[in-house]
Amino acid sequence: MSPTPVLPKTKRTQQAYPGGEPVWDLAYLYPPQGKWSEEAYLALPGGMQVEFKDGYVEVLPMPTMAHQFIVLYLYRLLNDYVVAHQLGWVLIAPLPVRLHPRVYREPDVVFLSADRPERLTGDYPDGADLVMEVVSGGREDRRRDWVVKRAEYAAAGIGEYWIVDPDERIITVLRLEYGEYVEQGRFTGEAEARSALLPGFAVSVDRVWAAAVG
Repeated sequence: MSPTPVLPKTKRTQQAYPGGEPVWDLAYLYPPQGKWSEEAYLALPGGMQVEFKDGYVEVLPMPTMAHQFIVLYLYRLLNDYVVAHQLGWVLIAPLPVRLHPRVYREPDVVFLSADRPERLTGDYPDGADLVMEVVSGGREDRRRDWVVKRAEYAAAGIGEYWIVDPDERIITVLRLEYGEYVEQGRFTGEAEARSALLPGFAVSVDRVWAAAVG
């Protein structure tokens, strides 16, 4: 999903809406880009998916129904596995995950290991053990999930990163080695995408795409 930049706090405008109250420019309520703090970011109202990096916020557009069907399908599979083996917790976006000071992302699916209870001491996880992103179709979406987040998640020490790409019909599983991701595998068709971090956890690729239609 392509980010929509939040406008700088430079202008206050009034727009009439038929039959309703005037609408003030929302940009007036927020800090200018580059000047956001973690506190201001985390104080944003719920109901929208927002990510934060180095003083800038990215407001993400609404996900599609197909995207959400895939996310929920992956969540159910991973959560069932984690609960059955008493390994920890699985959560879904919108949920800010702190990667570094001044960097928060909202992975579509997040696994938090019970071996790292310190991750759950605040309102939001401090890092993660496995994350999944379902790639949307835009060029910026693809670059963010394939390039930007790959580097950020590796730098944050997240042990495994799944990139689920409905357009290419590929699931790529990356495992962390010496601070960088290497491919565990690229899985297509009737293959099963398999985790390196969670032995025995596997996902039928074809069934993921079938889940997109509900």
